[in-house]
Amino acid sequence: MSKILPALLIAAMLLHLIRPIGLPGLRRRADFWKIAVVAIGLMMLTVLIRP
Repeated sequence: MSKILPALLIAAMLLHLIRPIGLPGLRRRADFWKIAVVAIGLMMLTVLIRP
């Protein structure tokens, strides 16, 4: 799971650069950095939960 999550988030960032996702807060191409902030938070959460 810890290897799949970064790959999915990088793919989401690349797809957002090609065509914006359209969710609230992600309507412009320049908003791809918000996906990176969420990715960092999810990775930190994954590290905290792991035994």
